[in-house]
Amino acid sequence: MKRRTFNQWGACLAAVAALGLPTFAFAADEAPDAFIKRLSDEVLGQIKGDEKIRAGDVSRIQALVDTKILPNVNFARMTAATVGPAWRQATPEQKSRLQEEFKTLLLRTYAGALAQVNEQTVSVKPMRSAPEDSEVVVRTEIRGRGDPIQLDYRLEKTPGQGAGWKIYNLNVLGVWLVETYRTQFAEVTSSKGVEGLIAALAERNKQNAAKKG
Repeated sequence: MKRRTFNQWGACLAAVAALGLPTFAFAADEAPDAFIKRLSDEVLGQIKGDEKIRAGDVSRIQALVDTKILPNVNFARMTAATVGPAWRQATPEQKSRLQEEFKTLLLRTYAGALAQVNEQTVSVKPMRSAPEDSEVVVRTEIRGRGDPIQLDYRLEKTPGQGAGWKIYNLNVLGVWLVETYRTQFAEVTSSKGVEGLIAALAERNKQNAAKKG
């Protein structure tokens, strides 16, 4: 597999993971690296076993996201960090629309790359963390044909009911997803505000959908 294609797949897996990972009834005290390993293996297994997902079928990917994925990601935190300071000025309705458009953007941007999933496996690197840590970074490599792809996760530990680890940022090949999109979004919000960003995202999603159609 060519490195460029493999890199695209790595970015795709990051996007899928950014939207969440399949739901498991694991103990709240599960180690974060074990959490990521279990979830990564399940994601790969589902993608490899579903020809429509690997073909980039957005409806199939959407179903995966909506039914099994979102519960394991703090997507509100991810979207807030991506939007930046403008998030604080947004109304609850605007925040909801931003999250929905951002989710759709990630889906449509990377859906086609799922067709490249074949022989890849995920290796979790050794990590150091204390039991009391509430935020950690888990570093992994996607291995297959070609050079390994770095894929790291920032996790937070949530308390109370449903306690456990949730993802709120990802790093592919040294580039954090939130920071990448924050730069793009800031250019829009600085001149057009929150409504301008929502409109820009909706238009971009519309164009991406037209390309697929």
